[in-house]
Amino acid sequence: MTIRAVVKGVGHYLPERVVPNSAFEASLDTSDEWIRSRSGIERRHFAAEGQTTSDLATKAAEMALKSAGFLPDDIDAIVVATSTPDLTFPSVATMVQGKLGMTRGFAFDVQAVCAGFIFALANANALILAGQAKRVLVIGAETFSRIMDWTDRSTCVLFGDGAGALVLEAEDGAGDVTDRGVLSADLNSDGRHKDMLYVDGGVSTNGLSGKLRMQGNPLFRQAVEKLAETAHAALDKIGLVGADVDWIVPHQANLRIISATAARMDVPMDRVILTVQDHGNTSAASIPLALSVGVARGQIKQGDLLVAEAIGGGLAWGAVVLRW
Repeated sequence: MTIRAVVKGVGHYLPERVVPNSAFEASLDTSDEWIRSRSGIERRHFAAEGQTTSDLATKAAEMALKSAGFLPDDIDAIVVATSTPDLTFPSVATMVQGKLGMTRGFAFDVQAVCAGFIFALANANALILAGQAKRVLVIGAETFSRIMDWTDRSTCVLFGDGAGALVLEAEDGAGDVTDRGVLSADLNSDGRHKDMLYVDGGVSTNGLSGKLRMQGNPLFRQAVEKLAETAHAALDKIGLVGADVDWIVPHQANLRIISATAARMDVPMDRVILTVQDHGNTSAASIPLALSVGVARGQIKQGDLLVAEAIGGGLAWGAVVLRW
């Protein structure tokens, strides 16, 4: 028998404040039409004053636990993907552990920016396969509104806040592609491309949190190429192709990137989970948010084969193939 990390529950949380594209028209040389045509984004959610990343993550975690039918102390580990932690330390994961009232196990953060949830999911899967944990809560949570330069129309209109969570549990599988759970993962990074997407501050540089900086056109080209490559690589590891996939669940950064990647995978857009229009780019939260929304809509069903893929600052990128 083969151990698989199987999804048992899913949940998400979005802050109450909804910000439409028109909200930027008074302060920036932009418009609803300009933003929609270049990104597909129509609105996004922003955290309230005093509402932190761990607050969003905890609410998503509570929903995922309820969906799975578990209590906090049924969980062995929490892995949180985020680039916008409440504090430099301790980790958001340990804060979530405390807010849930979880009195056992361990918790830590993963930082791979927009690819963070893919890296967190791969690490959670590895913990389960290694026997370090039987049940793992995997969360992506961000408050990117806190690191925006509100004078830069090329970036500040693209991002939003939110959180999504999955509960994984070890189960016996047959060891083939019919198993439920994580079937393969492909992780990559290339630090030579750091300047394409970064934040211009930090503890050891200037002691400031900094603001997000992005080279949009070069990043777009890298994203389309690398997302298709990593998705194919993850499928190749288990002998599958795009035609075998029920749903692509991409990082929700830009509708044009999503469409171009799906085309390279020969997967039609009606088999792609889309939330970018309602959430904007929520970085590490975008894939778990899309998974939870896809389930709530009735799109994703048990037994479906999914490919989740993302790219973010670093550059870091990767894909996970899982059967729901």
